Formats: sequence, structure tokens, C-alpha cells
Amino acid sequence: MSEPAALPHPQLLLAVAALEERARAADSAAALAFSIANDAYPLLGFRQALVFDAAWSLRAVSGLALPSEDSPYLVWLRRAAAWLATLPAGDGPLWVAAADADLPAEIADGWQEWWPAGLWLLRLADRQREPAAAVVFLLDAPPDPAIAAQLVRLAGTWGYCWGVLVGGKRRWNWRPSTSGRRLALVALALLCLLPVRQSALAPAEVIPEEALIVAAPLDGVIRTFHVRPNQPVRQGEALFSLDDTTLKSRLDVAAKAVAAADAELHAASQRAYDNAPSRNEIALLAGRAAEKRAELAAIRAQLARVDVPAPRDGVAVFADANDWLGRPVATGERILLLADPTQPALQINLPVADAIALEVGAPVKLYLTTHPLSAIDGHITETSYQAHITPDGLAAYRLRAALDGRPDEARLGLRGTAKVYGGWTLLSYYVLRRPLAALREWSGW
Repeated sequence: MSEPAALPHPQLLLAVAALEERARAADSAAALAFSIANDAYPLLGFRQALVFDAAWSLRAVSGLALPSEDSPYLVWLRRAAAWLATLPAGDGPLWVAAADADLPAEIADGWQEWWPAGLWLLRLADRQREPAAAVVFLLDAPPDPAIAAQLVRLAGTWGYCWGVLVGGKRRWNWRPSTSGRRLALVALALLCLLPVRQSALAPAEVIPEEALIVAAPLDGVIRTFHVRPNQPVRQGEALFSLDDTTLKSRLDVAAKAVAAADAELHAASQRAYDNAPSRNEIALLAGRAAEKRAELAAIRAQLARVDVPAPRDGVAVFADANDWLGRPVATGERILLLADPTQPALQINLPVADAIALEVGAPVKLYLTTHPLSAIDGHITETSYQAHITPDGLAAYRLRAALDGRPDEARLGLRGTAKVYGGWTLLSYYVLRRPLAALREWSGW
């Protein structure tokens, strides 16, 4: 019978257990790398220990807190790491002696200056058996087999902890077969040919369908408003009044001018019986009197238009009366709108960058800011061929749409987002339309 294998010394097992406990207690990859590079010294008595990650980037050097300085040795270590990455990856640790290895000239010179006779390379693998890190112990001779066996077992714990701290998530290395790739390409081609409907989003506002503009009937200053914003009014009810002080003064002057012209005409008529030259003045004075009466009638007509009535029933739509009081206005300047709240419509400002081909009758869905979860259906009734600049400084096409039915939530003045629908097209064109337009604009092609 063969003799049983000798068991490891209890002190060696306790030391390895302590190293495993420190590895599990590490809260970061940097802390784990520092523990690997320094805490294993009592077992191996190495000259130096180097810890590299999976990309062979130096993470820790024994005796250094952070290997971040650009000393000649660390600069040479970067070149040595590239050479270490080319060493064969076996099932266990690898001992490399400087005397037996075929070293490049630049590596041999640095080894002779900084490293001892050999190195012991210990590769670490994570829980998926993927390369996670590597530890290089610089030694004068190969390690004791008993210690080496325990360090190989310890390397499993180091690699597991490294994978948890660095990876954090399981890495999937699924590689489709040739038939799977072909099926994926066919599915992608069919998906690109899938018909979809073009659509675009644009800001929208609820407006009256047929609003009547109430403008200033003449030049003047607004004296008072008889209605409040959004107040229902009846036909003939006063909306606002202009200041009549100037017109009344002109009326008094014109009345006196008419009286003076009539007096001159009457005096000329009396003189015409015995004075032949006075007969010739009668026609001139009669024309002047008629001119003064016409001026008086025009002023009276203007004075009659000082109070502006509502031309029809509706709701007075304007912002604030205080914005108009005392403000001079010109003839034809818009003061307010008369709208029918039971007939709302929609005004859409479609940005030029999002413009799609739209026809009259195209469907629209309105999502009001006050009711973002419910949509109001409508259809396009008017499109514009010329873009305008919105108050936000955006070039957009103005669209008008009618709302289907009479939705109660579509109150005049509310804003939201409208989704307009165009014609049908392929999914590939729908996805690539904006990038292709930007590429053409950038390249000029």
C-alpha cells in the first residue's frame, strides 16, 4: 500500500484562511489588489508582487500605495506586461526563469536590472471561468510545492472576489450560429419593410372655429371696457368705448363754423338784390356752407362710433382690459375676438424639421396639458405652404384642424400637443428620414 499524502501544516492552513478572509472583506478591486500584493509575503517571501487586471493593466505593486507615478521602473513594467500577456495560459501557475526564457532585448535589460532570477505567474479566473486578473510573484527560486498548492487554492478565492467586485453582473457570451444569424437578417429585412403611418408631434392651441375680429373703428384712445375677458355678450351690447373729448371739441368747432358759413351766405343773399358783385359770391359761399355741414356730419358719425357694440353673440376673447386702457389705437387695429365657445378648433404649429406630407382631412389627435391621458380626435382642415416664425423663435407651418364632435374639455385658449398623421410608408424610411435629411443638409449631397 502506498503511503497517504502528507497533510499541510496547520499554520499554513491558518495563514491561507486569513488571506481568504481578507479577500472576502475587500470592498473594492483596489483594496483586493493591495491585499493580494502585500498580504501573501509571509508565505512566499517574494522580492516583489505585481497585480494586473484582465487587460494586463497594472493595478497594484507590493510596497506602493498607488502605482501611478511615471518612474522608469513603472514605465518598463508597461512593456513587460505586454510580454507577460503572451505567455502560455496553462491549467496552473507558471514558473519563468530569466536564464531559460527567450526574452526580447528590452525586457531582458529591465529584468536584469530590476527583477530577480525568476517569476511565478498565477492567473485568476472569475466564477464563469473567464480570465479576471493575474498575479506575478518575483522570486529567486520556485516556491515550495506545499505552499504553491495552497496558493493555487487561494487563487480561486481571489478570482471569485475579483469577478464580483469588478464585473458585478454575469457576462453572457452567447454567439448565434450561422443559421441564427441568417434568420436574424431575414427578420430585420422584413421589419424594415413593415408598413407604418407617418406621424409628427407639434404644439397646438384650442381656438374658435369662426372668430370675429373686433377692431378700432377710428383713431383714438381707449377710455373704458364694458366687458371682462371671456365674458359672454349679446348682439348690440357695448364692448368698449373710445375717448370722445377730442371729437366733442371738434364737433363744437364744426357747429360754429357751419353757423358762420350760413351767416355769410345769408348776408350775401341780402346784398344780392341791389349789388351785382354779391350775386357772384352766393355760389362760393353756398359751397363753403355745404362743406362745413359735411365736416359736421362726419364728426357726428365718428362720435356715434365711439361706443363699439358686439356685432353678434359670443364670448369676448382678450387678455386683460388694463393692457388697453389709455392706450392709443389706430383704425382697424384688433382689440378683441368674438368667439363661439361651442365650436372650438385647433391651431397647430408644425416645426419645419418635423414636417411630413399632409392632406386636408388627415387625422389628428390632441393631448391637452390639462388632460394628458385622453386624446381628442380631429382632422386637418387647412394647411399652409409658407412657414412662419412662432413666438418661440421656431420656424413652423401653421395648420388648422376641426375637432370631431363638441368635446367639453376643449376650452378656448388651452394648449397641448397634437399628433398629426400622414401617409403610409416603410419602417426603414420612417426611422432613417430625419438622419438622412440631416446628412443631406450637412453634406450638400
